[in-house]
Amino acid sequence: MSHAVLLETLETGAVWSVARGLARRVNDYKEHLAACDMARRNDLDGRGQLSEEKLAAFTKFFLEVSIDQVAFMEGLTEPESLRARILLWAEEQIQLSRLPPKSGRVLEAVLYRGSLPRGEVARVIGASERSAQRIVAALVGAGVLTSNTPKAPLRLVFPAALAGRWMPELFPEK
Repeated sequence: MSHAVLLETLETGAVWSVARGLARRVNDYKEHLAACDMARRNDLDGRGQLSEEKLAAFTKFFLEVSIDQVAFMEGLTEPESLRARILLWAEEQIQLSRLPPKSGRVLEAVLYRGSLPRGEVARVIGASERSAQRIVAALVGAGVLTSNTPKAPLRLVFPAALAGRWMPELFPEK
């Protein structure tokens, strides 16, 4: 339930999961969870029947596990160099004539903004609408951009075929 709530609230695309962290500390998790059902100790331990102190301890534990998992995934994805790896891939694809020139600019704009309205692509690359459509079609065809509908904003996709290249610590090459 916590994973589902965090996934919807933070819109992380399931890049990290608190469930992984809780599974790694399953005994601590069960102890904290069971302690939440303890009766309150005294008048300073909340107003209800159950211990507010134990609930606060569980909440602290849960947040520490969440922060640990975010840090773990950050270390694996290396977000500071992710941009450089993606743009290097795009440049190589351009040199191999698999992507049109200026494709890297579109990817960079999507990386920077999170999404890019299709109508802004021509302005981002400083070219005609037709050139923008050609670049978008090539990037969608390469499986690195997607959108919910043909007119919806573009979003970055992390295709399995490029996982080892774009995130080498998360998906090491065989």
